Amino acid sequence: MPGGHAPSLRIDKYLWFVRLAKSRSIAQAMAERGIMRLNGRRVERAHSPVRVGDLLTLAHGDRIRVVRVLRLPDRRGPATEAQGCYEELELGR
Repeated sequence: MPGGHAPSLRIDKYLWFVRLAKSRSIAQAMAERGIMRLNGRRVERAHSPVRVGDLLTLAHGDRIRVVRVLRLPDRRGPATEAQGCYEELELGR
C-alpha cells in the first residue's frame, strides 16, 4: 500500500455498497454537495477515502445519522450484509 496507509474505499462507493444511498450517482452527489462530514471534516469530493473506524455524519431524509465504519465491503450485497459494515450511533439529547 502506498505510504503505509490503512485500506480505504471511496466515500461514494462506501455509501452505495452499504445501502446508505440508493445509487452510486446519488452517493456522488451527496459527497460533492458538502452535506456530510467524515471524522468531523466536511466532505466535498466523492473520492474522499473512508477507512475502518471512521465516523460519518450525514443527512438521511429528515434526520441526521452518525455511523461508525466497521468494515469495508467488497460489493453491494444484501441489506443484512451491508448493515454489518457500520454501526449506527445515537445522537446525544
